[in-house]
Amino acid sequence: MVEKTETLTERGSAVPVPQLRAVVSGQVLVPGDPGYDKARTVYLGGMDQQPAAIVRPSDAADVARVVNFARDNELPLAVKGGGHSLFCLLDGGLVLDLSSLRDLEIDPQARTAWADAGLTAGEYTDAAAEHGLVTGFGDTGSVGLGGITVGGGVGYLVRKHGLTIDNLLAAEVVTADGELRRVDADNEPDLFWAIRGGGGNFGVVTRLKFQLHELSTVLGGLLVLPGTTEVIAGFVQLAQQAPEELSTILNVMPGHVLPFVPEEFHGTQVVMAMLVYAGEGEAAEQALAPFRALATPIADMIAPMPFPGVYPPEDDFHPVAAARSLFVDTFGADDASLVLDRIRASTAMMSAVQVRVLGGAMARTAEDATAFAHRNRGVMINVAAMYGDPAEAEVHTRWADDLTASLQKGVPGVYVNFLADDSQARIHEAYPEHTWTRLRAIKRTYDPTNLFRINNNIPPADA
Repeated sequence: MVEKTETLTERGSAVPVPQLRAVVSGQVLVPGDPGYDKARTVYLGGMDQQPAAIVRPSDAADVARVVNFARDNELPLAVKGGGHSLFCLLDGGLVLDLSSLRDLEIDPQARTAWADAGLTAGEYTDAAAEHGLVTGFGDTGSVGLGGITVGGGVGYLVRKHGLTIDNLLAAEVVTADGELRRVDADNEPDLFWAIRGGGGNFGVVTRLKFQLHELSTVLGGLLVLPGTTEVIAGFVQLAQQAPEELSTILNVMPGHVLPFVPEEFHGTQVVMAMLVYAGEGEAAEQALAPFRALATPIADMIAPMPFPGVYPPEDDFHPVAAARSLFVDTFGADDASLVLDRIRASTAMMSAVQVRVLGGAMARTAEDATAFAHRNRGVMINVAAMYGDPAEAEVHTRWADDLTASLQKGVPGVYVNFLADDSQARIHEAYPEHTWTRLRAIKRTYDPTNLFRINNNIPPADA
């Protein structure tokens, strides 16, 4: 179970709420206020921390006031984005909730957009689609723009247009000194480099300028196939050979968890894959045909759709899960067989392994161009075991850890946005040594006291 907490005994004293309300213009929520419990709810379940105060700022100037207040009063400060926000809760401290920052300005002629960090990927995507334009984010519409962007952004356009950060042109950031800074390739380039993959360690990103691309319709949707070694390994091989317009996410899981899977498959594993081809027509159909030919599909929902259709409606389900992630260079039949065996052996409510083939535009950007530095890795794997009883956390965490270790090949690596309760032990795997050293130096410049530490933390370099 993910837990990222800090108590007031570590640093600072109780939050002086009356003084806080006097200096900020936005909403300040405390325990017992209407909306407080909803404001402290995050994507993952099993998290019940009680912040002393949650501030929903009115604008970037308000963000700066909260940062100054937290720093001057030595208060633990967490930043909650507009979406999943795994590492934004703490007992007794101060939470800055950016979901109140929601402005969006689209320039169709320049194909750029300025978006507030509290918007979600789905909201941005719907608005951009009205102009036949897209920016690639992740694989769900409910994720917040600020959080996914500062970690990298791996989604359905990663092979065609790169990571989200490859489409980030500029940003506005409130740093630990309370200054609102405009950063881009020419203005404070070190900070701009760091926020493209370094997470929320360097300040509060309040606004982001993205590149937009022309794309109205995609050919995509769910393809469910029998979960066999041959199908899994064959799918990965096809995804590696596919044109860059095609990005895929393959999930191996028990068939009974999917309502559209016939009962005859309920005792077996299935492959539930999402395929998205950036375009339509004959070329798109030809690119997807080999995947459909791997085996007789259990379900085939692939069809032309507007790009926002890649983000299906979501419910309020908040899973409790032991989750791990890693980068590898290859994934073959032996790995597929191992995954199937381990899922069968799991005692969780649902266990699944996700395989994303990377490459394409993501890999053509130089490794040192951004703080995200895993561009040469071929595959990203996610392992998850969902459960309901907190007493089972240890057994399912051990299952996830063991499978992750068994799949590890090559230099250890992990996507910082997918680090969970293993972040302290594995944060170094998110960054090669030269990247880590540079990030720590930039951290010392912009946040020498590590005010922004309730995250996948990069400590400032030693004096």
